[in-house]
Amino acid sequence: MGMTDTTRRALLMTGAATAFTLGTVSFAHAADPAADGVLSRTVRGTLPPGSPDFVYLPVELPHGVRELHVAYAYERPAVPAGTQGNALDIGLFDQRGTALGGQGFRGWSGGARREFFVRTDDATPGYVAGPLRAGTWYVALGPYTVAPQGLAYTVTITLRLGPSAPAVRPAYPPERARGRGRAWYRGDCHLHTVYSDGRRTPAEVAALARAAGLDFVTGTEHNTHAGHGAWAEHAGDDLLILLGEEVTTRNGHVLALGTAPGTFVDWRYRARENRFGRFAREIRRSGGLVVPAHPQATCIGCAWKFGFGDADAVEVWNGPYTPDDEVALAGWDGALVRGRWTPAMGNSDAHRDPDRVGTPQTVVLADELSREAVLDGLRAGRSYVAESSAVSVDFTLTDTRGRTAGLGERLTVPADEPVTARLRVTGAPAGGTLRLVTDQGLLHTAQGVDSVEWTTTAAYATYVRAEVRHPVTAPPLPGALAAFTNPVFLSVAEGLTPGTR
Repeated sequence: MGMTDTTRRALLMTGAATAFTLGTVSFAHAADPAADGVLSRTVRGTLPPGSPDFVYLPVELPHGVRELHVAYAYERPAVPAGTQGNALDIGLFDQRGTALGGQGFRGWSGGARREFFVRTDDATPGYVAGPLRAGTWYVALGPYTVAPQGLAYTVTITLRLGPSAPAVRPAYPPERARGRGRAWYRGDCHLHTVYSDGRRTPAEVAALARAAGLDFVTGTEHNTHAGHGAWAEHAGDDLLILLGEEVTTRNGHVLALGTAPGTFVDWRYRARENRFGRFAREIRRSGGLVVPAHPQATCIGCAWKFGFGDADAVEVWNGPYTPDDEVALAGWDGALVRGRWTPAMGNSDAHRDPDRVGTPQTVVLADELSREAVLDGLRAGRSYVAESSAVSVDFTLTDTRGRTAGLGERLTVPADEPVTARLRVTGAPAGGTLRLVTDQGLLHTAQGVDSVEWTTTAAYATYVRAEVRHPVTAPPLPGALAAFTNPVFLSVAEGLTPGTR
């Protein structure tokens, strides 16, 4: 057995307003390790209500460590009704430090695990394998919520000594699949696996994606890129796999969608700190899209508070359609009315059974089935959202000269020239309703049909978008969505250029 040193350590404030650093755990003066080459220390403490977002426990790693293992536990006392109990997240930074930007980041499991390890050749899912260099490492504790009694915790650090195994170079999925040339491709861009708080492996998610009729998926683990190297063997000519991260802050979640392999995006800031713009630029520099996720979600810390000025798209529909999504859809439409054009997306956010991969899914018009082409289509809003691969939508605006604009595009015409909106749907729920919505609101409905035509003008409608609704089951609610489209824009010809937003 290794040695155990039990201590209680006081909080010491760092320079950051939202972080504290505890006293250092050192193995420098430990007695000789046991015969199995193991050293161990246990730290106990209590975090008070109102604790900072992150508490760092420094750990001095000596030379010759082949594995770092961390286990933790915390008390969950009963709390009064309406009061939050204890929830404590955990992660790890190496000797490069905890500075914002994540140079020292080595993994994050949030509240999904009670222990993890890191070695040169392997690591617990969510953590990054690599060298265990001597120096000060940091166990990161994230008190998500703290009970009135405080959050009593125990952290045990165990070092296994000896020669390290050779490092393993990660393999990443290809950025192009065979595809069908320029076509409509179906994808789910918000998915979780065992590499964060999901319960499915990448292999299981890929199989479910194929069964759902998807052409592409994106792995988006919470606050870690450690799963990027787990997808390569599951890609194929029939399935493009993009990489990303769900950046999970205390003021909302955002998808870093389609970033370059190995891209990590830090999450340790709140909206009041005005730091998100820096990380939005990092996402774009890595080739990805900035997509606020489930912006009206009601879970603690889930609703998006950073605004949409840095967004390339917004996830309006997340998982099975709920009132949260209805509010998000209304908010997105309100932004369109005010002249802010941000394409909408829908994704499953699937974690485990019974979550359904591909419910909903975003259908994008892309020149080919490649990372670049798919992201270009999403960025342009050449897309719609459907509840499954059974539902397809064709929606255009056509003027009197036969010129046509599709989803995300703009048709520039004289103010009073008639323009015809044509909506055709296959796979719509029986008895459902087709709806055409403009900046004035809902202007045309048709029930129990699979197509509709409606004429308007650019003076009357700034844009037209479509919704496909299930039959109403709880009046006066409009019925759950089966699909909805990004808008087609109308501009008055005088002084405007096609494509202007």
